Amino acid sequence: MAETTFAALDAVDVGQLSDRTAALFGADGQAGDGASLEAAEENVEQVNERVADLAALLREYPISPPDMTSPRAALESFMLLMAEAVRTWREVRDEFRDSGQFFMNEDQIRRVEVVRLLISKAQEIFDLRDIPETARDSAAIEIVLQFQETLDRILMPRFDEIPGEAAGSFLDAREAAELPERWTLPGTSIVFQRLDASQGGDQRYLVSKETVDRIPDDYEAVKRFPSRSDRGEDMYEYYIYTPGGLVAPRWYDVILAGPEWLQNQFMSQAYWQWLLLVALVIVSISIPVALQRWNRWRAVPLSDVHRRLRGFQQPLLQLLVVITFRYLVEHQINITGAPMVAVGTFSSVVLWVTLAWLAYQTVDLIASYVTKNPAMPTASLDSSLLLSAFRLFGLAFAVITLGYGATRIGIPIYGVVAGLGVGGLAVALAAQPTLENLIGGVILYADRMVRVGEYCEFEGFAGTVEDIGIRSTRIRSLDRTLITVANSDLAKRKIVNFSRRDRFLFKHVIGVRYETRNDQVTAIAKDIHDYLEQHAKVLDQMALRVSLVGFGNYSIDIEIFTYISTADRVEFLAIQQELLLEIGRIVKQNGSDFAFPSNVTYFGKDAGLPAQADTPPADGRHAAAAGSGAMPLDEVLGTGSEG
Repeated sequence: MAETTFAALDAVDVGQLSDRTAALFGADGQAGDGASLEAAEENVEQVNERVADLAALLREYPISPPDMTSPRAALESFMLLMAEAVRTWREVRDEFRDSGQFFMNEDQIRRVEVVRLLISKAQEIFDLRDIPETARDSAAIEIVLQFQETLDRILMPRFDEIPGEAAGSFLDAREAAELPERWTLPGTSIVFQRLDASQGGDQRYLVSKETVDRIPDDYEAVKRFPSRSDRGEDMYEYYIYTPGGLVAPRWYDVILAGPEWLQNQFMSQAYWQWLLLVALVIVSISIPVALQRWNRWRAVPLSDVHRRLRGFQQPLLQLLVVITFRYLVEHQINITGAPMVAVGTFSSVVLWVTLAWLAYQTVDLIASYVTKNPAMPTASLDSSLLLSAFRLFGLAFAVITLGYGATRIGIPIYGVVAGLGVGGLAVALAAQPTLENLIGGVILYADRMVRVGEYCEFEGFAGTVEDIGIRSTRIRSLDRTLITVANSDLAKRKIVNFSRRDRFLFKHVIGVRYETRNDQVTAIAKDIHDYLEQHAKVLDQMALRVSLVGFGNYSIDIEIFTYISTADRVEFLAIQQELLLEIGRIVKQNGSDFAFPSNVTYFGKDAGLPAQADTPPADGRHAAAAGSGAMPLDEVLGTGSEG
């Protein structure tokens, strides 16, 4: 079989080989001499002989890693694992295809999982650190299959010519130290690089990162050449151009029954794969957009908790859509290669952003439940402070989630954080107003100047505090307008907090009429004092004064000074009304009444002008009037008769 295969290679025109193909097959492009063919056949026989041992080893130690203590052990382990994986894979595929069943049975599913296990072990001999974690699993399968197909088409040395011992020997430290740091497969650019313990784990040989980057190009260079095992098919091509991953599902028969152009290929994907991918993208975008528009049309819930619960719909649906999209793309349509890396990276970004959004919404919902729960004691709880603390925690939680997601995608988040330290000063200067407001809010909380629900006066405006946020405070004024003040500005203002009064001042000045006698004034003051002293809400122990304080323009003023034992303004107004009505009754009971503004006008006679010598003589009436100091009434009124 091997002679037939390599005889076909001898017929290939050397001039038609690319440089990479020539390097893989030797400088002259020939398959090799008879000794090389014998070495290849011997290697295949050794692998086939040890497959049974591998199966027994997997049954006993299913999670044991492959032997990578030497280049020979690593390469031989890979070939052993892949020989068993490909054999089992083909058996399950052919059995399911011929069975006519719509789904695989339990035994077939179990064997497919064994194939996945073997392939996952085989990928451990590759240095895949440069591949983002989001696409590493799917990309690793492609790397393993491409490497397998490449090795199956090139000449290889005998195992005993490769440095190290056979797989399963597990060399000790002294023997491993004698091995070269790197070994290149003769006639190829495939390099096995030693990874020291300082670089993570025990000393082992892996296919180098540079070789991993070249594996797709190496495969493209040799894929047209026949396989040594003469299976008649390329397992890598079967994997990337069929749905369902390893075994094509039954619905793939519909694709095969369709037009032939659906099987044409573009960028390592069949046309039908591109069409289904585009359809999935459109559906995945349409579902969240439709939910968002539907929520805009719906009535907003009155309950704060219900509003926050509705806010969960968007991230939860988006999370479900992303997970479903990723599953269908990877495990059903089976997008591979560079398109899978792009799709995997983008979907991972959306996934982690959605998780961060969901984390913030979760913390916000918990904060709303804690602050609004009637069973929660509020005497020792500042709901505004607690709500802001929850929001800060939710924001930090979301940022940490995004940071972890960035590391999963492949972004060096720790390097980004270190870079932010260099520009920290510039960021601090640019964010100075925000930091001032944040510190102002902390000062408001720390000094407990105001709390939500308190009525305060702030140098020019007054109102009830509705919310103290991270950046600003919102105040509802008496005319129901909403005033927003930056925390830094509010912390600098003089604040008069009316809601913090422990008692209300009762101070009034009453004025009684001037006709009130002294004994009546004394009785009024004494009766008011006795009444207030006996009232349950009047704090007579601190200051209770009822006394005459002065004589006003139109009243005798009596001042009443005391405190009312209440912190509730509504209750104070009711008590004040009760006291004032009783004081009015006491005034009237003592024979007096309240004075009101009034004027008293007094009429008197004017002595007139003094008599002068040059005044003409007056008649009898004028002389008499002059003697009495008054003028005749008719002249004053202008009604006298003309002579």
